[in-house]
Amino acid sequence: MKKTLTALIALGLSATVALADYPEKPVEVIVGYSAGGGTDIMARTVAQFLEQELGDGASVVVKNMPGAGGQIGFTEVATAAPDGYTLGTFNLPAALALTHDREADYDVNSYTYLANFVEDPNTITVAASSPFQTLGELLEAAQADPGAITVGLSSLGGNDHFSANMMQAASGAEFTLVPFKGASNARTAIMGGHVAAGTMTLGQTTSFPDELRVLAVLADERSPFRPDVPTAKELGFDVQMSSLRGIVAPAGMDPALADQLRAALSAVNENPEFQAMMAEQGNPIAFMLGEDFAATAAKQDGVAANIWEETPWK
Repeated sequence: MKKTLTALIALGLSATVALADYPEKPVEVIVGYSAGGGTDIMARTVAQFLEQELGDGASVVVKNMPGAGGQIGFTEVATAAPDGYTLGTFNLPAALALTHDREADYDVNSYTYLANFVEDPNTITVAASSPFQTLGELLEAAQADPGAITVGLSSLGGNDHFSANMMQAASGAEFTLVPFKGASNARTAIMGGHVAAGTMTLGQTTSFPDELRVLAVLADERSPFRPDVPTAKELGFDVQMSSLRGIVAPAGMDPALADQLRAALSAVNENPEFQAMMAEQGNPIAFMLGEDFAATAAKQDGVAANIWEETPWK
């Protein structure tokens, strides 16, 4: 018994020493998208400040692994060793939507949820030249002539697509959904009047105030970035959808190490310089830690599963 107790104490001490020495080599943050996009910019901003919080000599390196709608990067993180040296960005609902429309080597339980940083709410947006001045006018047209109102999406199986589906269900309107290859293509189509409306995120509209008219934000509250725009809920439609971006690690991480990383990421979020940089980028911060982030992921997975079952997109 005495030897066993001694061994346990030694094991606990060795774990404490190991955590005190962490990180002993560069920490990689895997981004499942190309450099220069919103997720990549967030990752590089977080990495810059995370280095400071992890202590002298820490190195946090962003590694882009684009492909298959982010699946390559999400899989890389899920299948890595949970030793704290492989972290990854995690996009909701996109990451989990992929697990419903194809074979995937991960699911909602494949990760240690560390911290979510960004929640960019979806919108209902039209061209500035559109005859539709309000969400009510757009929906009335879609109700009066089912399928006549075209709605541009950045892709199928993501937050834009889910926003359109949820708005149809809430309002009784019927849209014709038009998917594009990426948000910029969808935005161009909206601005050019090639589709009647779109469901892009608010952050994707902010640089185009003269070209786009945002009719509603699909969030609980009005956005500080556009306080003049009502929420769909205010207008009588309880529809909420957004693009969330956070940081995860592989499942099975030592709880003490996970807590250490969560504490460091919390300190990043509280840094005024970080807050200012995110605001300048147009990244709306909605910080969630650990269990709250995991619960949100589970909820988003449920939304994706329901939509896939009712209206599969492939």
